[in-house]
Amino acid sequence: MAITTSFFNGLGMGVSVLIILTLSNIFIALLRKIIPNEVRIACFIVVIAGFVTCVDLLLKAFVPALSNSLGVFIPLIVVNCIILGRAEAFASKNGVLDSALDGLGMGLGYTCSIVIMSLIREVLATGMISFTNPFDAAQVIFELRLIPEDYVISLFSQPFGAFCTFACLAAALAAYKDHQAKKQAAAAKGDK
Repeated sequence: MAITTSFFNGLGMGVSVLIILTLSNIFIALLRKIIPNEVRIACFIVVIAGFVTCVDLLLKAFVPALSNSLGVFIPLIVVNCIILGRAEAFASKNGVLDSALDGLGMGLGYTCSIVIMSLIREVLATGMISFTNPFDAAQVIFELRLIPEDYVISLFSQPFGAFCTFACLAAALAAYKDHQAKKQAAAAKGDK
């Protein structure tokens, strides 16, 4: 969550996780029958670390601005509970196609949520949405001011701002689910 200070960072991290999750799910599904049960978690970590290293090196080679922006957070994907959890809960028990689709779906969900969080934080912290050139961070491709500069909340550019944003989004989702449950309960009473 700490790197979700801009749309550029959120999208880069989301796509990186999407690629790593999908490829590691496929590879683990292929190897699921030959990995001994006693060392399966260690094997999963090695597979994930291999794909993380590939993505990290590709980012450094082809998208250096994004690589510099994400910094140490790309190597930390190795210990990301989402990826290891999907490997353990799904890929190790299902076929290649199902595991690929699971990785793709979970990765897209992660990417959407992290991009939404990034957009909220960027708008509140800077007052605008901007997208920089992934190959040259100094070149801005798109910029739109939504909040006057005098009204920005710089707290949202700090790591604590990520937790505040996450808390607000979680509360909004819980309120929505509660509202839907009450609506369904009222409809069920009306049917009787």
